[in-house]
Amino acid sequence: MLLVYLPHLDYDHQRFGPAAAESAAAAAELDDVAGELVEHAQGRGDTVVVLSEYGITDARRPIDVNRALRRAGLLEVYTQAGMEYLDPWASRAFAVADHQIAHVYVKDPADLQAARDALAGLRGLDVALEGDARRDAGLGHERAGEIVLVAEPDAWFTYYYWLDDERAPDFARNVEIHRKPGYDPAELFFDPADKLAKPKAGATLLRKKLGFRYAMQVVPLDPSCVRGSHGRLPDGPDDAPVLLCSDPAPARDRIAATDVRDLLLELAGVKAGAATA
Repeated sequence: MLLVYLPHLDYDHQRFGPAAAESAAAAAELDDVAGELVEHAQGRGDTVVVLSEYGITDARRPIDVNRALRRAGLLEVYTQAGMEYLDPWASRAFAVADHQIAHVYVKDPADLQAARDALAGLRGLDVALEGDARRDAGLGHERAGEIVLVAEPDAWFTYYYWLDDERAPDFARNVEIHRKPGYDPAELFFDPADKLAKPKAGATLLRKKLGFRYAMQVVPLDPSCVRGSHGRLPDGPDDAPVLLCSDPAPARDRIAATDVRDLLLELAGVKAGAATA
């Protein structure tokens, strides 16, 4: 089994929005690249599956969920060299944000109401799931947040927790997917407020090639540049994921995301139970 990731419909759709000319150009480029891959695979006699995990929709309203929790006195930070870092162990509540979904972790059930109150005033928040509602949505996992938030169609959640950009942590302006408590789509941009951002990036890459330590501090702290997001259930089929297969045998009208794994194993001639035994 060979897995290939093609990012064309991901990056520019988040940067410019799915209706932008740049996104249409990215789709055309994807068509050319995917076409060559499909022809090569079918020439070897392979079965081809084309899968999109999600559809990106227009979204321009960032929601600062962690800042709301901090202003309510629920989220704690510690300071190092004048920069603030999230302290999840001392926090009564904090959120891990991923596009249009945010998991809010509340250590003590006695703080749930305070967390609800802090989140109630967030503009762009559509649904807050707890208890049975969370379980019924398929999110009753032990690692899920005590409250799971879903944004409105044109909104998305930031991970930001500092209240003053001068005290933002050192990783905030970097591409640091493992240090940020949530996804940061601003990493797709050079900071428009920094006229030297691209020259700085070039100089940093040179330092990397020469073997020196480096930090690519060119990411903006203003999330308003983001134009597309995903995560909430699609409002219609045009915004839903797509699965295409060159073998018509497993065809069906709909397939759950959680069933894709077993479908791929079936196409590879492997029974799902055998794969997990």
